[in-house]
Parts: sequence; C-alpha cells; structure tokens
Amino acid sequence: MDIRQLEYFLAIVDRGGFNRAASALYVSQPSLSQAVRALERDLGSELFHRIGRRAVLTEAGRALIEPAREAVRSLETARASVAAVHELSEGRLDMASMPSQAVEPLTTLVSAFSHRYPGVSVAIHAAFTSRDVIDMVRTGAVELGLLASAGPVSDKGVVSHALGRQRLVLVVPADGPFSGRTAVECRELAGQRLIVGQSGTGMRAYVDALREQGIEFTVAAETEHRVSLMPLVLAGVGLAVVTDAWRDLARRLGARVLDIEPESTLDIALVSRRGSLSPAAAAFVTAANSAGQS
Repeated sequence: MDIRQLEYFLAIVDRGGFNRAASALYVSQPSLSQAVRALERDLGSELFHRIGRRAVLTEAGRALIEPAREAVRSLETARASVAAVHELSEGRLDMASMPSQAVEPLTTLVSAFSHRYPGVSVAIHAAFTSRDVIDMVRTGAVELGLLASAGPVSDKGVVSHALGRQRLVLVVPADGPFSGRTAVECRELAGQRLIVGQSGTGMRAYVDALREQGIEFTVAAETEHRVSLMPLVLAGVGLAVVTDAWRDLARRLGARVLDIEPESTLDIALVSRRGSLSPAAAAFVTAANSAGQS
C-alpha cells in the first residue's frame, strides 16, 4: 500500500466514480483501476462493487475512508512543514464554510491571510450546516471550518476558536413591507411570506422557533442555495431572515435590512481538527484568533 493508491481511492469516492476521478487526477482509467486493484489485494478485500460504470463502496471501502484521509492529510502536513522553512512561500489550505460565513468573516480572514502569505492557495469547500462543517474537519476532508451555531460548539472531535457573534436581521425588497423602518418586532413577521434555508442551520432554527411561539407565516420558498436568497427577495418572492454578514451586500443590491427585536445572535467559530495542523492551517488559526480579539 502506498499514499498514491489512497489518493486514487479517495478521488473515486469524492468524484463519484472511476471516470471522473481519472479525469481529475489526469491519469488513464486503466491505470487508476490497476492501482485500486493493487490496493484491494494489499488489504485483502474489495473496496468497490463495480456495477456497470458505477462504483459503489463496500463496507470495507466505507471503513477505509477516514483512515485514508488521515494518512493523506498527514503526508500533506509533512510536506507543508518542509515548505514552512521558506516562510509559507507555497502550499494549499483546505477549509469549509457555511454560506453566510463565506460572505463574512471568511472574506476578511482570507484577505488578511493571503496578503501575509500570497503563495498559499486557500481552497474553500461548501458546507450547508454546522454539522457538515464539523464532519468535514473531523474526517480530514478539510483542515479548518467556518460555521455559525445557536450556542458554542460542543463537539469534542474538533477544536473550536470563537470569532464573535452575528445578529439575525430581516432582508426586505425596496418596495416591501415595513417602509421607513430600521427595526421590526419578531411578532410582526406573522402573516409574512418568508424565504428559508434548510434544516440544520441557525437561521432556519430561528424561524422554526417563531412558529413554536405561535407566530404564523407562509414559507414562500425553501432553498439550500444561499446565493438565491437575495435574488428571491429582490424579485418580491418573500422576506428572508439572515445573519448580519449579508447587510452590506444586501444594501448594495438595493434591498433594505432591518434589525429584528428582540435581538437574536449566532455564534461564529473557526474549527480545526485535533492534533497537529499544517503550517498554513496553524498560521490561519493564529491570524483568525488575533482578528477575533481585536
């Protein structure tokens, strides 16, 4: 068994099949298949059921995913540690972010990091819920994750670095309700049409809690694609409860942003895996902690 075989195995898992993995790795499919068969011989077990062009993980294959990611990540950490001698002049940092936090504070954090370490590429992976972020960090799919949660992160599988809080606000089209207002009482959302995200997000938990309080509204649209929130609001489909990270962007697009009373916030945190981090990840955490304290 060698690290190349594990990288090939993970590429098939992540890309959903041999063809796409071969294209992503810039290798021929026969070479990829041969490497996987060699890995299966070394392990004494099949990793995939080959059904036509599909590759379906076996139980043994599923069991290999997490240790394979850890092995590959450890090698990347070792390589990056050598590069650290050259002041992080090159390298790559993989991190995950929930959509709202990908607006802020991710923009500010990556901007500051990139100015300090211009040779390090930051690869940002999409995650829709805080659990998605934590799982991606814990399993080694990424080294760092940016998330929002209704309370501090309590998962023992990751290390949490608090970055502050973001207030929940209401985004309204220019010609929408509450004209001339800068704030709205949560009970005034009764009877409104709301655009909501999927379950598992802090923003969705907030509007679900409104219903539990007897505040009835209509769900005009439910979307996993957070980038569609602003276009839907501006098109008059409904109103959206989002975090304060969207305030500047929403206003630039022509929407109005109202504070919701009483104030409700989400905790923003950067999470990292337990154990040693690559130099790039360690530098990012240090920079983020400094920004959170300033």
